[in-house]
Amino acid sequence: MEWTGARYADTPTVEVRRTIAAPPGRVWELVSDVGLMPRFSAELQSAEWLDEVRGVGARFLGRSRHEAFGAWETTSCVVECVPERVFAWAVGDPEQPSAVWRFSLAEGEGGGTELTQWARMGPGRSGLSYAIDRMPEKEQKIVYGRLREWERGMGAALDGLKALAEGNEVL
Repeated sequence: MEWTGARYADTPTVEVRRTIAAPPGRVWELVSDVGLMPRFSAELQSAEWLDEVRGVGARFLGRSRHEAFGAWETTSCVVECVPERVFAWAVGDPEQPSAVWRFSLAEGEGGGTELTQWARMGPGRSGLSYAIDRMPEKEQKIVYGRLREWERGMGAALDGLKALAEGNEVL
C-alpha cells in the first residue's frame, strides 16, 4: 500500500484481489458465511447472524480484539447482496457507518473466480477516531497504519478462502 496522506474524513479505501480456481458458486458459499470469517482473522474473534432472513438488511454481530484497541463488538448490516456477485456490509449505522466491507466476485478464466475484498473507513466514527482525537497531529500516520493492517488481514482472509474453495484445506 502506497502512502497517500489520507485523513479519516477522506474515507480512504483498500482492496485486495485473488484468482481462485473454483466456480463463483463455491466462493460465494464461503464469502457469505459470516461465521467462517474469524477463522482467517487475527482481529475478528467471532461473527454470528442476528436475523434469520439473509440478504439486504440482515444484521450480524462481530466481536473483535486488537492489542492497541482492546476488545469490542459491532453490529453490521448487509447493504448489498447479489448471489455469486457481491456481499457487502456496513459496520454500525448503515447511513453513517464506521466502515463498509465488500466481497466482489467475477467469473474468471476456466470457470474460476476473481475475488476482490474492498473496505472503506468511515464516514462514521470508529475506534480509530478515538486514537485520532488523542493524537490529531498523527492522524495521517494512524490512518495509514490501520489501512496497512486491513490490507494484511484481507490478504490472509483471501488466501484462506482460496485454500478452502480450491479444496486445499478442509472446513
